[in-house]
Amino acid sequence: MSGKNVLISSAGRRVSLVRDFKKSLNALFPEARVIAADAQPELSAACVSADHAVKVPRINDADFIPALFNYCNDYSIGMIIPTIDTELLSFARHRAEFEAAGVHLIVSDMELVHACRNKRLTHDLFSAYGMEHALEVDPDTARYPVFSKPEGGSSSIGIHLFHSIVEVTPAHRMEPGRMFLEYLDPKVHTEFTVDLYYDRYSALKCCVPRQRIETRSGEVNKGITRRNSILDYLKKRISLLKGSRGCITLQVFQNDITGRIIGIEINPRFGGGYPLSYAAGADFPTMLLKEYYLGEQVTDFDTWEADLLMLRYDNEVLIHGAQVK
Repeated sequence: MSGKNVLISSAGRRVSLVRDFKKSLNALFPEARVIAADAQPELSAACVSADHAVKVPRINDADFIPALFNYCNDYSIGMIIPTIDTELLSFARHRAEFEAAGVHLIVSDMELVHACRNKRLTHDLFSAYGMEHALEVDPDTARYPVFSKPEGGSSSIGIHLFHSIVEVTPAHRMEPGRMFLEYLDPKVHTEFTVDLYYDRYSALKCCVPRQRIETRSGEVNKGITRRNSILDYLKKRISLLKGSRGCITLQVFQNDITGRIIGIEINPRFGGGYPLSYAAGADFPTMLLKEYYLGEQVTDFDTWEADLLMLRYDNEVLIHGAQVK
C-alpha cells in the first residue's frame, strides 16, 4: 500500500500547511503529491490548494477510518498528518493498523493523546515533568478574576473570565468537567505557543517559541518567533516526552516580572500557527519525510530565525463554475 504521497487530514483552512508540505515533499520526491481530506472538500480552501482532494465522513462516523485506509491504498499514501484535536484519539487507536500497511500515521501514543485531550490530566502531565501549571481554584474562596474552561475543550470554546463570584451561575458549577483556574493577567504575562519536533524515539529535536501577539478563535493571528529562556526550560524538562511523535504544540505563559513559566495545554499535532516556525527555518515536514520515508536519523536543529514576525490576513480562493449545494 505504501507510497510517497502525503495526506493532510481535516484540511479545512490549512492552506499554509498544505503549501509547506508540498514544498518540502517535492524537494525530496518531485513526483509525490499532497492530498487533502475533508468532509466538504469543495468548500475547503486547503483542499483546493492541494494536489488532490478527497471527501471523508465526519470524524465520529464509523466509516471515517476505513475511508482513509482505502484512500491510502488508492492514492499511494505513505503518511497521514492530523490537524485537529477531535481526530487524535481515533488515529492513535488505529495507528498500528496503518503502520502494518506501510502508512506512517504521525500521531502520538494513546496515553499521551488522552492526557492532552483532558486538561486536568494535562496538569498531571506537566507536574510529572517538573513543570508548573495554572492552579485550579475553588470559585467560592478564590481571588477574582477567575479563568474557567471545560476540561475537554479546544479552540477557546466554552472559556469564561469571571470577574466576581456573582457571575458564576449554578449551571457553571454543575457543568461536568468545568475547571476554575487562577487568572494569568496578560498585563504581566506573555503567552507563547512552542512548536516541538519529537523523533520516533520521543526525543526532542527542535523547539521554537512563538509569542502570541493576537489570536482569533483560539488561533494565532499575529505572532513572532522568540529565542528566550523558554528554550532551556523545556529542554531540561521534556527533552524526552514519552509517547510523543512528530509535531507537538505547547502553550505556556511567562510572567514578565518573575520569569515564571506556566504550562497551559499541549496539543499533539501541528498547530494553526506552525507556518511561522516553518518560515523561520524549522522545517518539520522535511524532518518527517527524512525520518519516516528515508530512514534517516533526525539531528538537533536550533538555527531557526528569531524575531520573525507573522501578520495574518484573510484571502480568497475563487473557483469558477463551482457546483455546490
